[in-house]
Amino acid sequence: MKCFRILSIFLILIISTPVNAQEDDQISVGETLEIGTSKNFQYSDVRFPKLNFIAKRGGRASYDQLAGVKVVVSEIKNSTVILKRKDGKKFFGSFPEIKANYSDAIASGELLKK
Repeated sequence: MKCFRILSIFLILIISTPVNAQEDDQISVGETLEIGTSKNFQYSDVRFPKLNFIAKRGGRASYDQLAGVKVVVSEIKNSTVILKRKDGKKFFGSFPEIKANYSDAIASGELLKK
């Protein structure tokens, strides 16, 4: 009887753990996120335009001021999310939206859940 209880508790814990992990990866349109910092100011999972394209479009070519910017999920396509700034401004003064691989960006700290 004691062995059965221990075994059933163990099975319940194993089954419930993946369910909780899946809930953390769920995202919905309208959710607010924050842009985090990246390694060496090279964002790989949040797809910002390259600095030369920003300069050609007349924008401010600098990744320095991105950390802490609040963004809203406007569209979801598979694991890619389309992000817009919460304050309504454009990224770098000329790009209204950016794309990001959601799960990788959360794992690397480039996007933070708020």
